[in-house]
Amino acid sequence: MHSPLTYIVPGLILILLVFLVWNHLRQRKLIRQLQELARSLEESKQQIIQEQEHNRQLKQEMTNNIAHELKTPVSSIRGYLEILLGDKPVDDAKRQFFLQRCYSQILRLSDLIHDVSLINKLEESSDLFPKESVSLRQIADEAVLELDEMAHSHAIAVRNDLPDPMLINGNRNLVYCIFRNLLENAISYAGDGATVGIESYKEDSKRWYIHFYDTGMGVASSYLPRLFDRFLRIDEGRSRKSGGTGLGLSIVKHAVLFHGGDIYVRNRDGGGLEFFFSLKK
Repeated sequence: MHSPLTYIVPGLILILLVFLVWNHLRQRKLIRQLQELARSLEESKQQIIQEQEHNRQLKQEMTNNIAHELKTPVSSIRGYLEILLGDKPVDDAKRQFFLQRCYSQILRLSDLIHDVSLINKLEESSDLFPKESVSLRQIADEAVLELDEMAHSHAIAVRNDLPDPMLINGNRNLVYCIFRNLLENAISYAGDGATVGIESYKEDSKRWYIHFYDTGMGVASSYLPRLFDRFLRIDEGRSRKSGGTGLGLSIVKHAVLFHGGDIYVRNRDGGGLEFFFSLKK
C-alpha cells in the first residue's frame, strides 16, 4: 500500500516547477518591458535633445539675421547724423534730405522690431491673442483699401471676390496681417500692370478655403519650399528696396496656423504666384 506522500510530493514538485517556470517567464517579460521602456526613454531623450538643438539653431539663425537686417539702417542713420553734426556746414536742402532718410530708416527699424515681436509672440504665447467673430470679407476689404495707393502706383488691379460675410472665430489683427502681407508682397513683386485676386474656392463644415493669386512674374521653383522662411532673399537687397522687413510671409504662415489652417504656395499657370490657405470657422 502506497503512502499518501507518494502522490503528494511529486505533485508539490510539479507545482513548484510550474511556479518557477512561470516566475522565470514573468521576470523575462518584465525585463523586456523594462528594456523597451529604457529604449523608449532614450529615444525620447534624443528627440528632445535634437529639438532643443534645432530650436537653438533657429534662434541663432534668427539672431544673426536680425543683426544683419539692423546693420544697414543703423549704419545709414549713423552716417547721416555724422554729416549733420559734423564741422562742415550743410545747406537746408541736404539737411532736409538727410533727415528724411533718417526717418525712413527709423520706420524700417520700427517695422522690423514689430514683426520680430509678433512672430515670437505667436510661437511662444499664442494664447495671449484674443478671438472674436470676424468677417474675412470685411478685413480683406480693409487691407485692399489700405494698400490702394500703393497698388495704383504700380497700375495693379486688386479684386476681392470673397463672399460676405465669411465669419470665423479669430483674431482680427492677425487675420488683417494675413491679407495685408499677402497683398503687399504681391504689389511689391508681381510687376507693374498685374492683377491680384482673392477668392474662396471651397467650404466645408469646419473651414473656409481661400485662393490668393497674382498674374505677375512668380519665382524660381527652387525658392518655393522656402518662401515662408524668415528673411528669405530671392534677390539680394530685394526686401530693402521694397521697404519690407523680410518677415511678411513668415507672419502669414504663423497667423494661418494660429487659426487652425494650413497654407501652401505654387507658381500659377500663366504667370504669378498663388497661395491656397484655410482658416477654421
